[in-house]
Amino acid sequence: MVSGIKYWELLRPDSIAVWRSKVVKEKLSWYHSVMVNKSPAKFVLARYVGADSDLSRGSLEELWELHDSLSRDFKKLLNQARDGKLSLSEVSKLDKPRVSYLDVKVEIARRIMEKCHFCEWRCGVNRLGGSRGFCRLANETYVSSYFLHVGEEPPLVPSGTIFYGSCNFRCVFCQNHDISQEYPHSGIGVTAEELASIQDYLRVEGARNINHVGGEPTPNIYTILNSFKYLKSNVPQLWNSNMYLTEESMKILLDVIDIWLPDFKYGNNSCAARLSLVKNYFDVVARNHKTVCDSEDPIIIRHLVMPNHVDCCTKPVLEWIASNCPTALINVMGQYRPEYLVLRYPDKYPDISRRLTREELYRAYELAKKLKIDFEDVS
Repeated sequence: MVSGIKYWELLRPDSIAVWRSKVVKEKLSWYHSVMVNKSPAKFVLARYVGADSDLSRGSLEELWELHDSLSRDFKKLLNQARDGKLSLSEVSKLDKPRVSYLDVKVEIARRIMEKCHFCEWRCGVNRLGGSRGFCRLANETYVSSYFLHVGEEPPLVPSGTIFYGSCNFRCVFCQNHDISQEYPHSGIGVTAEELASIQDYLRVEGARNINHVGGEPTPNIYTILNSFKYLKSNVPQLWNSNMYLTEESMKILLDVIDIWLPDFKYGNNSCAARLSLVKNYFDVVARNHKTVCDSEDPIIIRHLVMPNHVDCCTKPVLEWIASNCPTALINVMGQYRPEYLVLRYPDKYPDISRRLTREELYRAYELAKKLKIDFEDVS
């Protein structure tokens, strides 16, 4: 800190100026309210909604029924908080139930681990019992690094970023290939309690949010949800993901995530299959984006513009967003560079073996403007 000014304010003055934008204030109003500790984060609210149940005896189907019932009670509290009728200080005076909505979510996630279907690979392996899925993880969670990130979108800086090892994609151009694909177990293994301590530390240090990223956070849903039981700080939870989640995972996360920072890379399934080795990409990711956009959750969608993919990917992605997600802010990203396998074997991936041209990025911006997409404040 220099003369009362925080270092990140010097490095990123736009992180302060961005809140003068009416569009940003309107579209990120819930996130901002939690960020400044005016409103309780969703996971905090979920601790105060509950029922007198024995979770160990119910079937997974019965747990989902209980979850849906508690979700309705949760939304009543959430609406009060969104309307300014339930502040953070007022929530802390409520009685905590013996079994909370958050407890139900954690137990469902634990059951899913026994036949894993957190993501659309739907491996079905018993990760809880030690088997490893497509993500190369069993019942462990590895944190590769955590720090105050000043390179994210302006409203998020400084972001309390936690990088998790492993991923359910195999992107040939991945910039984090060391932790996502090559050495997914190279980080520090953490328990739910230890993960909560990391989040508390980042919040105390000045984090505006807790940014779950990687790699990919999806394989770590159980540990992340469980950490919320031990987290002492009120802090917005941010889901920074490739969004290749199952509908069940989305259902678990919706009432605990305060702001979404998803990728929407490809405008079709074939490009995704060739460059990220995933199936049914557009169908799955569009469905999950729509789920978030139909809720009142703040969302900043990232679209990475890639060379030679403006027509096949950028155009259809932006058109889909314009038609289906008017509440979103969009980061039209121009920082693609050849990495990992593309850098090693450029002849195998000639279409993306170079950087983006100025003309390609300009065309992406013009498409966004034509579609009246709100992108300039965060791109």
